[in-house]
Amino acid sequence: APRYTEAKLTPICAELFRDIDSDTVDFVDNYDNTMKEPALLPTTFPNILVSANSGIAVGMASQFCGFNLKEVCDTTIAYLKNPDCDLMETLLAPDFPTGGELIFDRNTIREIYETGRGSVRVRAKYRYVKEENLIEIYEIPYSTTVEAILDKVAELIKAGRAKEIADMRDETDLSGLKLAIDLKRGVDPDKLMTKLYKLTPLEDAFACNFNVLIGGSPKTLGIGQIIEEWIAWRKECVKRELFFNLSKMRDRLHLLCGLEKILLDIDKAIKIIRETEKDDMVLPNLMKGFSIDEVQAEYIANIKLRNLNKEYILKQISEKEELEKKIAENEDILKSDKKVGKLISDKLVEIKKKYGKPRKT
Repeated sequence: APRYTEAKLTPICAELFRDIDSDTVDFVDNYDNTMKEPALLPTTFPNILVSANSGIAVGMASQFCGFNLKEVCDTTIAYLKNPDCDLMETLLAPDFPTGGELIFDRNTIREIYETGRGSVRVRAKYRYVKEENLIEIYEIPYSTTVEAILDKVAELIKAGRAKEIADMRDETDLSGLKLAIDLKRGVDPDKLMTKLYKLTPLEDAFACNFNVLIGGSPKTLGIGQIIEEWIAWRKECVKRELFFNLSKMRDRLHLLCGLEKILLDIDKAIKIIRETEKDDMVLPNLMKGFSIDEVQAEYIANIKLRNLNKEYILKQISEKEELEKKIAENEDILKSDKKVGKLISDKLVEIKKKYGKPRKT
């Protein structure tokens, strides 16, 4: 629907649609059969791991935490080189756009990476402003909201369980998120925050459930398996693109071979075109005169008369050698799984340099 498609995309979205016109993915009918839409997008990096995502269907749920783009690219490159690599060396931990601090437990993280299930705890970040005797919270966990935090603190104040707090308000503005907690005299800010982490969503758990559709059926996969599936699918996309480009180059080469035959006797070609009385006989006469096929004859017949000269034809034919070289290169890549993998790695390195940002969490 237009309300989804007519949106301004950020620059990295170009990587989600890269080479979509080169037959990289299958197209299917859209919701009302008026257009074709891609069944999947030919994304050039594992975006399933980069953006946090959740979905609920009938009897099914899926919850993905986000990871840092640089780390995901590094991990995928490492996996391409060695599928038995330790993911935790390159993929440190989930990384959320809202920042916060992640409480790192190596065993929990390893379990999530291996099974696709588990939960991580994230807490808010704060600073104490001495002059005003207040605490400023400037990053909160991804899984909660400002409203939920304010409500919970108000509840505690009402119940008399947070006597240290004089007032709490939302001071978020253009410079970013800011929750201010006014303290009563003599209150230790760190002790109060430890208490609030326990009693409010200022520390919250993010439950992971990596449920994905593979070939139409849902499976819960670990990070390694997701990367493996993505690499297998991406290789397919790259091969399809190479095939597409190869057929285009072969078609062009075929036309140039026909043009090369004309070069031997340009006058004869002009004579055939000029002296053929019926329009539909031009192609058969050219085919007979130069032993070329219909496609080549069509191409030659469509060249403007002013261009039927030695200089123009030689200029066109000069592409031939370069084309043959490119065709050989592409055929060589298609034969080798390793070379296809290298193309994928090179692209990931490029994306990492162009769009990578430091961790927020």
